[in-house]
Amino acid sequence: MISFALNGEPVHLDLDPTTRLTEALRETLGRKGTKVGCDAGDCGACTVMLDGAQVCACLVPVGRVAGRQVETVESPAPDLDRLKRAFLRHGAAQCGICTPGMLMAGVDLLRRTPRPTEAEVQDALGGVLCRCTGYRKIISAICDVDEAPAEPVADGAIGQSLPRLDGAAKVAGDNFGADEALEGSLLLAAIRSPHPHAAFRFGDLAAYAARPGVAGVFTAADIPGRNLFGAIPPFADQPALAESPARFRGECVALVAFEPGTDPDTAGFPITWEPLEALITPAEAEAQGAPRLHASRPDNRLIEGQVIKGDSHRALEEAAHVIEGHMQTSFVEHAYIEPEAGSAWMEDGVLVIRACTQAPVMDRDETAAVLGLPADRLRIIPSAVGGGFGSKLDVSLQPLLGLVTLKTGRPCRMIYSRAESMASTTKRHPAEMTGRIGCDATGRIVALEFDGRFNTGAYASWGPTVANRVPVHVSGPYRTPHVTARARAVHTHGPISGAFRGFGVPQAALWQETIYDRLAEKVGLDRLEFRILNALEDGDATATGQVLQAAGIAPCLRALRPHWARALQEARPGRRGVGVASCWYGCGNTALPNPSTIRIGLSRDGKVMLHQGATDIGQGANTVISQIAAAALGLPVASFSLIGPDTALTPDAGKTSASRQTFVTGRAAQASATALRAAILRLANAGDGAKLALSDTVLTVSDGPTRRQIALVDLPPDRFGYALSAEATYDPPTVALDENGQGSPYALYGFGAQMVELEVDPDLGTIRLIRVTAAHDVGRTINPLLATGQIEGGIAQGIGLALMEEYLPGRTENLHDYLIPTIGDVPPIESLLIEVPDPEGPFGAKGLGEHVLIPTAPAILNAIRHATGADHTRVPVLPHRLLAAMKGNA
Repeated sequence: MISFALNGEPVHLDLDPTTRLTEALRETLGRKGTKVGCDAGDCGACTVMLDGAQVCACLVPVGRVAGRQVETVESPAPDLDRLKRAFLRHGAAQCGICTPGMLMAGVDLLRRTPRPTEAEVQDALGGVLCRCTGYRKIISAICDVDEAPAEPVADGAIGQSLPRLDGAAKVAGDNFGADEALEGSLLLAAIRSPHPHAAFRFGDLAAYAARPGVAGVFTAADIPGRNLFGAIPPFADQPALAESPARFRGECVALVAFEPGTDPDTAGFPITWEPLEALITPAEAEAQGAPRLHASRPDNRLIEGQVIKGDSHRALEEAAHVIEGHMQTSFVEHAYIEPEAGSAWMEDGVLVIRACTQAPVMDRDETAAVLGLPADRLRIIPSAVGGGFGSKLDVSLQPLLGLVTLKTGRPCRMIYSRAESMASTTKRHPAEMTGRIGCDATGRIVALEFDGRFNTGAYASWGPTVANRVPVHVSGPYRTPHVTARARAVHTHGPISGAFRGFGVPQAALWQETIYDRLAEKVGLDRLEFRILNALEDGDATATGQVLQAAGIAPCLRALRPHWARALQEARPGRRGVGVASCWYGCGNTALPNPSTIRIGLSRDGKVMLHQGATDIGQGANTVISQIAAAALGLPVASFSLIGPDTALTPDAGKTSASRQTFVTGRAAQASATALRAAILRLANAGDGAKLALSDTVLTVSDGPTRRQIALVDLPPDRFGYALSAEATYDPPTVALDENGQGSPYALYGFGAQMVELEVDPDLGTIRLIRVTAAHDVGRTINPLLATGQIEGGIAQGIGLALMEEYLPGRTENLHDYLIPTIGDVPPIESLLIEVPDPEGPFGAKGLGEHVLIPTAPAILNAIRHATGADHTRVPVLPHRLLAAMKGNA
């Protein structure tokens, strides 16, 4: 018996002393606030206090805590409560998966140092990773935890920094995919390929299934429906359980269900592997005679997208200045702190799957097809999502969970290890990009030619989206009269490349923006002024021929002018440099239907119920969409209660990707709230300017001196069971692209520009970021606190893309070999929110989530070049690569 104090209360456990403290807390004691992200002490999500000092609970055997004091995020300690309130006030929690660890590390520091400096915070929290926030708001919260709380925002009107509506759950330790499962659930373990390409055959599966503790073994032969899925249905090509051969390292080929309480050890599983020749690079895959990964795709080409406008060849021949360039990027891992996890059970004849996801309706439809079920017999309940960034758009464990529950009739659960999450899920596309850009003698861009080859890995995933989006965006937010741009997605036996914050645009911006610096230098223009000279304005046509409205890039660039002038004065040749880069991004699907539907109901007991099916993965959709709905309806946000997302309870609000939720679902919420308000005003015979107030079950409508009270309880229930309700759908107006990529692929675009100041150590090849200034056009700022949080988090991921992140299959499948920015790697960030309202957006708002990552990496490369004179054509710029580039430039 192991006895210790947990949050001041005695506990007694009969456990093996070598059991991890995380397992004892979560599985035995049910204290799920402590999270598990790696089981290796790399991520710090499991940080707790042991006798007043922070430790990683995943590294502590429970036997070591006997007779000691353990404190977790569930502790009622007043100082922890104060820190939680500071986190909410400062927007320091986004997805929330790292928040318990951050809070415990923060409390550890504050008890030792009540007034810490920024450097002390960085030192104390250096062992806790965050992929969402960029850390700056976490630092702010800890540094002024005793600051008097701001006055509460009563109505949450547009433009107010309303704290996250789901923030209290985040700081308490929200319920993620691994945190809930029915009693008696089977535990699933996957058998995965250890090779990038291998044939395999099974041995005696029946004998293995008869082992004690094994509840069943499942293979592709057990799939009752279509054993293929894919984010884009016409390209669906990935099996839930692969038949021989396996096409990438980490591919799932079999599934073992273990009885609860059994060690899910798959050693001895009867399978024999025969490694086959693997096509690792796109060059190998496109070589003459190379075997096809998929029989229907010659040359291993998934798809090619193109945009052709004017005569780029002739324009470049006549240009005064032409710069050619190439750029190479690597696989980049999403590295969300929450590995994939979920559970499944049957409920009244319906299969219910609860899992982390960015796209519940897509999950339902794809999983139902695999399992041979009609959609109405499958319900998807998204858990809290501990980071996604695009990878959790693809189904992963959902069909596996569903298969086992359907076959056994029993509930089950599955939790990916960090290694299998990194090996089996999607990555950012590696890119090889070449081309040239030309301008006239005055510096005005005349033409661009671009060719991009993107390694899409073994299966399609979002490869078609990347190949089509890149040619549209590669010219940047600049007037470019003549464009020839092509991008192709090529299959290899590498990891699957999918969606990752920007869908290929960050890679393209690295190529284009670094060439712009060289062009400006050749013309003799200041690099910032060169971009302002060429910035798109209202009425200009893009590379696809779309005529822009609400073009915000020039205001963003102009906002950087005073910062740019100061930074140039502080630059030092050979050591300190400054760089700038721009971005634009079309919000939503590329020239495809993209609808969202929102339902709002006034219940007969006086509540405003917002059926909100858009998954909030940390970006703040729950709060922003509520603010939009409240503003349109005319009632305070405090009156609203959120329902969903849940495919049984909420209409389809589309996937959380492509910076579409604030825009598309926001417009649907605005339309639904407007329709409900109109119904109320008709009922009250009131004018458009009437004011609404809700008290208990009485809705009061005041129209000048006239007041009408509506007793909601007296109204008959409508088809949704409400006293009054409205449902509305919004689908952005677009025009399909023709064979030359001409059309209007997006209803609106967001814009931004970032400036980076950095210092280079010429002896070590290391880089210290000093400051980032980011100007982003958000159209209309719905919530400044959440908007700046998105900017800071995107910049942190851009830093990783530029300086450290490079996924190598089989070598960096953990968070100590695969490096992401820590709290000490992200410098101070000044966010400039620029408002150029777009009439298509809700109250003029535009999307933001993807845009903010795009300019960071090219701005860093341009700053390195400014400091050292060295050009970089490959990211990440690791120290040895920087030293080699500097030596080559000498």
